[in-house]
Amino acid sequence: MSNQLPVINLMGPTASGKTALACELYARGNFELISVDSALVYQDMDIGTAKPTQAEQAEYPHHLIDIITPLQVYSAAEFVQDAYRLIDEIHQRGKVPILVGGTMLYFKALLEGLSDNLPSANYVIRAEIEKQAQDYGWAQVHAELQQVDPIAAEKFKVSDKQRIIRALEVYRITGEAITKLQASQPKNINYRYTFHNYALQPDRVQLHQRIESRLKKMWEIGFLNEVENLIEKYDLNESLPAARSVGYRQAIDFLVNSDRSHENKCIMQDKSLFATRQLAKRQYTWLRSLQEAHQFKTFSSIKQAQEDLRNSYG
Repeated sequence: MSNQLPVINLMGPTASGKTALACELYARGNFELISVDSALVYQDMDIGTAKPTQAEQAEYPHHLIDIITPLQVYSAAEFVQDAYRLIDEIHQRGKVPILVGGTMLYFKALLEGLSDNLPSANYVIRAEIEKQAQDYGWAQVHAELQQVDPIAAEKFKVSDKQRIIRALEVYRITGEAITKLQASQPKNINYRYTFHNYALQPDRVQLHQRIESRLKKMWEIGFLNEVENLIEKYDLNESLPAARSVGYRQAIDFLVNSDRSHENKCIMQDKSLFATRQLAKRQYTWLRSLQEAHQFKTFSSIKQAQEDLRNSYG
C-alpha cells in the first residue's frame, strides 16, 4: 500500500464552504485543485454556479472548469477519464491533487469505478425519447421503462428524465436492461491511489441560511442577465442538461414562459431557493451512502475542517 499515491477528496453540499477550504489548502501546500462539479464545466455559466471568479482562478487554478459549452454533454465516465489523467499528471509534478466539489455521482464513479462496455451516448436515440416525452408525457416514457427494466423504473422517479433517457437508450442499443449490464460487468477501479475522503456537513439550518444568502447575492449581481445572455448566445432551453442546473431551469422558465412581472419573479426566486435546498438534501443522502462504503473524516463546521486539515497538510 505504501507505493500508492495520495488523492484528497473534499466534498459536501452546495454552499458548505468546500471551495474556500480547498483554496486555503492550495495556498498552504504543494497541491493542485480539480473541480468535481457538473455545472462548473460549462463556459459562460458563472454566477448561477457560484464559479470562482477569474481573479480567484488566477490565484487558485482549478482543473475541469470551463471545459465545454452549454450545448455539450459531459458524463461521469468522461469525468473519471479526465480525473485519472489529471491526477497522474499532478503526481508526476510531485504535487498532491485535491478534488473538490459537490457532484457526488462523480465522486462515486471515481471511488467505485464504472461498468465497462456500456454503450456511448446515441444522440439520435436520445432525441427520439425526448420527442416521445414531448408528445405523450414523461409518465408514458417511464411506463415503457417499467416494461423493459422494472428495476430501473423502481429506482427512478418520473422526474429523473436524464436517468430514464439513459436507461432506455442502453436498452434500445443493446436489447438488455442497463441494470442487468451494470450488475454483470466488471468495474474500472483505479488501485494506484490512496483516497483521503473529507466531508463538510454543516448543520442544516446554518446551510439553509448560507444558501439563501448566496442566492440573494446571485440576484443582486446579475444572474438573470447572465441567463438572458445564455439564451441569446446558445439558444439555451430546458432540453439541454446545462439548462437543467439548479437555478438556471427556474430562471429560463421565468424568462421564456412568463410575463416577467414582479410577482412571477418572486415565485421564480422562491422556486430556485426550494430547488437548491432539495439539491443539498440529495447531496447529504449521497454522502451518507458513500460514507457507508468508504472511510471518511467528517466536519460539521468550516473552522473544524480548517484546524484539522492544517494539521494534516499545512
